[in-house]
Amino acid sequence: MSEVSVIGAGFSSLSAACYLAREGHNVTVYEKNTTAGGRARQFSVQGFRFDMGPTFYWMPDIFEKFFADFGTSPDKFYTIHRLDPGYRIYFGKDDYFDQPADLDRLTAAFDGLERGSGGKLRSYLRSARFNYRVAVDKVIYQPAESPFELVMPETVARIPQFTGSLSRRVARSFRDAQIRQMLEFPVLFLGARPDNTPSFYRFMNYADMVLGSWHVEGGMVRVAEGMKRLAEGLGVRFVMDSEITGLQTAGEKVTAIKAHGQTIPTDTVVSGADYAHTESLLPARKRSFKAGYWDKRVFAPSAILFYIGFGKKLENVAHHTLFFDTSFRQHARDIYDRPRWPDEPMFYASFPTRTDPSLGPAGKECAIILIPIAAGMEESEEIKLRYLDQVLRRMELLTGQTLRDYVLFHRSYGCTDFISDYNSYKGNAYGLANTLTQTAFMRPPVRSKKLRNLFFTGQLTVPGPGVPTALVSGKVAAAAALKYLDKLN
Repeated sequence: MSEVSVIGAGFSSLSAACYLAREGHNVTVYEKNTTAGGRARQFSVQGFRFDMGPTFYWMPDIFEKFFADFGTSPDKFYTIHRLDPGYRIYFGKDDYFDQPADLDRLTAAFDGLERGSGGKLRSYLRSARFNYRVAVDKVIYQPAESPFELVMPETVARIPQFTGSLSRRVARSFRDAQIRQMLEFPVLFLGARPDNTPSFYRFMNYADMVLGSWHVEGGMVRVAEGMKRLAEGLGVRFVMDSEITGLQTAGEKVTAIKAHGQTIPTDTVVSGADYAHTESLLPARKRSFKAGYWDKRVFAPSAILFYIGFGKKLENVAHHTLFFDTSFRQHARDIYDRPRWPDEPMFYASFPTRTDPSLGPAGKECAIILIPIAAGMEESEEIKLRYLDQVLRRMELLTGQTLRDYVLFHRSYGCTDFISDYNSYKGNAYGLANTLTQTAFMRPPVRSKKLRNLFFTGQLTVPGPGVPTALVSGKVAAAAALKYLDKLN
């Protein structure tokens, strides 16, 4: 039985801790903040409860698979509800699309936008479903240590899908600009723009349109709390409000972690903290990557978030509402090509009290607004307030109601907060983008290149950004650590 130290209590760390404890190891999780969940924290004010991080619950089958590995199921820990519509997209004033949860209604709605597109959508989603099954059943649980892991009949037959972009594939089947945007939107969860994302990732459309969007009763924090309870039941120990300040090494091993001025011996370390930050805790000669490596990576966006309490119930919005009334491609250029503050950003808003009244006072509305921005942008309170005013004005125009007069409370969160709270490199919100050259074995590896007992999990390693993939990343990292521990014992 070995002593395993897990850094961070985000979803990937919670997942890794569960798998390691299941095999009988003594697992201790050290978390910088006071609650588990990483970015999936929550705060309360004036009767409102805000999810500070993820708000979408996608790919429910991956959550089911995780809990099934421990002989249980998600419904033993939290309750989910499918949203219908899954979300609303605004393209302009009085111009929006509500995505139906039912596929027949969805294809009929597509036909209303472009004649014959409903049948094309069914064909497209059949291919997306195949890709989803290949990805979820055969690819994403691989340790991504070799390109040969990807060589299988299902992927060899689809090699063009790894070299061509999603945008190009969508454009071949659909002419309508709104349909194209709807099919390109889900890859934003991968932290990359559609014209730089392999078309194989169309499996995200299957996750979106067939598996659907769900809400966790009480907020996404309930998932983290459920995983923590599961971990504790397996014997995992949690030390909260405990930031790791250094990793002590000897030869090719980490021998101890440093926290609260103490040096704590360990046999193995699994870090769910930011990869670049974790390496900064090591002597320079023990790091897998030089500092310049991270500057050359393509990072997924950061974000400015606004948490707003409105003194009335809002009209003409869905639980998830996307405001695509400005140029998608221009905003992408402002993030990836020449990082700058966007003049007219696209943005996303969540109004969870429309589904879950427990998250706000009666007759009032809880809102979470997210504007994607380039990682590393220098921000100020003036900039944040300018964007808050802009998005509220646009929402008023698009939804046909007064909003600014009803703001009871607002709080902002940006790059500097991601750095302060999560040691996030350049304040990124989603890790590394899943571009063609940053996919699978081309991402930073789960295993340290210099230290045999140091392993990484989370959004900067495999499989990539997102809550479901974080659960997978934890399992992959745990499997790698367990191989090392089996040899040790």
